[in-house]
Amino acid sequence: MATGPQRYPGANTTYWHQTKWGGSPMEVNVCALHSTEGIGLPGYDGGGNAPNLTAIADFTAQRLKWFQHFDIDRSSRALRNLSGGVETNTLNVVQVELDGTCDYSKRKNWGNRVAGRDYIYWGSPPAWALRDLAAFLRWLHTNHGVPLTGPSMWLTYGPDTRRPGVTPASYGASPARMTFAQWNAFKGICGHQHVPENDHGDPGSLPFAELIALAKGTTPPPTEDDMALSADDLEKVRKTVWESDKAAAPDDAPDRATNPTWQYQSFLKDTNARVRGLEKRLAALTATNDKLVGAVATLAANIGDLDPAAIVAELRAELENITIHLDVPDA
Repeated sequence: MATGPQRYPGANTTYWHQTKWGGSPMEVNVCALHSTEGIGLPGYDGGGNAPNLTAIADFTAQRLKWFQHFDIDRSSRALRNLSGGVETNTLNVVQVELDGTCDYSKRKNWGNRVAGRDYIYWGSPPAWALRDLAAFLRWLHTNHGVPLTGPSMWLTYGPDTRRPGVTPASYGASPARMTFAQWNAFKGICGHQHVPENDHGDPGSLPFAELIALAKGTTPPPTEDDMALSADDLEKVRKTVWESDKAAAPDDAPDRATNPTWQYQSFLKDTNARVRGLEKRLAALTATNDKLVGAVATLAANIGDLDPAAIVAELRAELENITIHLDVPDA
């Protein structure tokens, strides 16, 4: 019981509820994801219905801030557990509440608040939020063996055309809800909407395939929206930008046709020079980050309480997320 690190690195333990509420020791093999359906850290009725961890959105820093309330291998209290049937909270499940909403009706606005700026809509979360959630799941897999697999069906918390008159789709006895036997046999990542004896539908249509691909360090198949531009496409973009800049030239300028400022080849060379400058700055940043990785690894190894491999992995993951690939041909 309780093998592996019990605190997620960097998590804030100010709101620690295990002292009051205890919980049962266990060896986790499941992670259940919830959404708070609010903004900010909930009070959880003094911890009476708290999960193991809560991930709070920090839009300024573009990251998730983690608050831990129970050890990883200790049962928490965010699931309903009816008498008879199956165990839920105590069946080897670590639970995470995600700050924000899964409600499809709030996918763009929540009153005067705007999704992606003031709160997270988990049906389409910001890339940085998905990245940080994936980092936690990767850590959980590495340190506690929780499989990076889960249900293929993550229903939207909203209208369901397949069940007329029933809304939201993921609520109640939905097709995504596990049977008792399925829950008892399950190992991996699931949502509140999948757990038996519960009726909640969070975290809705979480982009689970993308999340797991990030957690595994693989790249999901590109969609039409994020396909790489071809050389012809890039040239069209440059021409469009050029024509826009060229239009700013004074109509009555006597050297309009000959001034290099308003000639395409000059524009292209200047653009390429600026891009190469960015590439050099990126290379310098990469080199500095590599030195930082080595220094932190050495420090962590000497301190003992830290996990050098986990810290190094996180730093390298952060670097991968800021790397910019630039491909601009010579003029």
